[in-house]
Amino acid sequence: MTRIAPSILSADFMRLGDEIRAAEEAGAELVHVDVMDGHFVPNITIGPMFVEGIRKITKLPIDVHLMISDPDKYAHDFASAGSDYITVHAEATTHLHRSVQCIKEEGVKAGVSLNPATPLCSLDYILSDIELVLIMSVNPGFGGQKFIPSALEKIRKLKDTITERNFSVLIEVDGGVKIENAAKITRAGADILVMGSAFFGSGDYSAFIKKLREELGK
Repeated sequence: MTRIAPSILSADFMRLGDEIRAAEEAGAELVHVDVMDGHFVPNITIGPMFVEGIRKITKLPIDVHLMISDPDKYAHDFASAGSDYITVHAEATTHLHRSVQCIKEEGVKAGVSLNPATPLCSLDYILSDIELVLIMSVNPGFGGQKFIPSALEKIRKLKDTITERNFSVLIEVDGGVKIENAAKITRAGADILVMGSAFFGSGDYSAFIKKLREELGK
């Protein structure tokens, strides 16, 4: 079953604890945390202390997406804070294999994210070492952007590769995911849908997930 991962980037930060609890009660399967440094992407968000706080209020897996330069430097801090998944960008690290190993040595599941223009061949020699690939369907840095249609073919090709090589790697998709395109993205091969403004802007999280599940079931 497709997993729903609300991105707290679009939550009300003044009520973050309540927002996360409400998402969990509504049926969300993960909490997605976007970490931005103002260098790799043109925005600044949160650090390990927020993840530590989130860990205290939810039993859901915490899915940390590092949109930062030099991710190796912070892998230990985010792992110690309670992350279940830590994903780094292929474009943000000089030695991707080393970055992945830094995460795995912390006992955390490792993911690699690809920006819209980054080819799938970047994963050729790392796919067997990771648990998750995050396909960016917008350019990272801001919420509320429109889904880039070419991501669908990228998802399909990645799914075929994972199946052919018999790997247990999840495909996560982040950027412009809405109820209207969720079924199309899932059919392409997505296992996890990151939903930010669509989810937290819906007003009624339980109703939103119910409608989403109905669309995915069609």
